Amino acid sequence: MDIRKVKKLIELVQASDISELEIKDGEESIRICRNLNIDTSNKTSVVPPVTNQTETAVATQQADYDEDDLLISPMVGTFYLAPSPESTPLVKVGQRVEIGDTVCIIEAMKMMNQIQAKHSGTIKAILCHSGDAVEFDQPLMVIE
Repeated sequence: MDIRKVKKLIELVQASDISELEIKDGEESIRICRNLNIDTSNKTSVVPPVTNQTETAVATQQADYDEDDLLISPMVGTFYLAPSPESTPLVKVGQRVEIGDTVCIIEAMKMMNQIQAKHSGTIKAILCHSGDAVEFDQPLMVIE
């Protein structure tokens, strides 16, 4: 199932009053559930904001670079710098890459997706570690 369709389904569930959606299409199926438990008591509580150090670090790293130089994740999945743990990394900081060179792999739904450089340049920074979970539109590396 196309990741864009899954994302759209999630958005539709969030925008509606339904708590669960299940779709089957041939051998593929998806089930999206959300918790609608709403506390109806008049109790109010203050929850301190939680800051995620990783998100803060990525935001700081992203701010240090020109947006055109960022290689952005096209999908949600697991980031890898090498095809296998024993293999050498596909790229290293300081390495020159050309348009279309595979620079990393994102595993999504048991599929290994090769992510290619969108422009030629030098790898200035790798913003993720192998095995990290990455989000859609998350910066992966900087190619200047």
